[in-house]
Amino acid sequence: MDLVRADDDRARRGGRPRRSSAEVLADAAAELFLEQGYGRTTVDQIAARAGVSRATFFNYFAAKSDVMWLELDAAVAAIPALLDASTEPSPVRAVEEALLAAAREHDPERVPWAVAQAEVMGIGPELVASVAARVMQQHGAVAAFVAARTGERPGALWPQTVSGALLGAAAAAFGVWVADGVGRGRLVEYVAAALTPVASGLEAA
Repeated sequence: MDLVRADDDRARRGGRPRRSSAEVLADAAAELFLEQGYGRTTVDQIAARAGVSRATFFNYFAAKSDVMWLELDAAVAAIPALLDASTEPSPVRAVEEALLAAAREHDPERVPWAVAQAEVMGIGPELVASVAARVMQQHGAVAAFVAARTGERPGALWPQTVSGALLGAAAAAFGVWVADGVGRGRLVEYVAAALTPVASGLEAA
């Protein structure tokens, strides 16, 4: 049975909600990555392990690598809404606050399994690279926000600089957090340490 239909059936019966379809697929992927490595695992194998079709997989994920980042994708996707809701008069500080709010969703108790088992799964350098790519996908939204606050074009130097500098610092902080292993602190602490000097420098410019 398709996972979406199964979720609907469970809801109609009033039973305990099952895990989301995306989470079930991510769990299946994690099992396979541990068993045979990331590179040897295909989308078809993940779908089969989860008991769904290949088409169902692509209803939730655009690519195999996306199954690693459910929580991160949700946090990063929230950045535009956080910016829209901001009452901070400084666009630089507003972006800083939005990135810190997103980082608070990731603490040591909720480290993505792709981070915790990266070496065993054979994910390698793709791990940090894929995170950086996800953060930088928000570059346009952040630049547009800064431009709206300053009356400049999104493609102008200042909006591009603010967006690139702050998002780049956040991505770098995540990379260090990943590398610090099981003794790592909360992600927000790393992001704050990276953003504070960058934001202060931009404010002083």
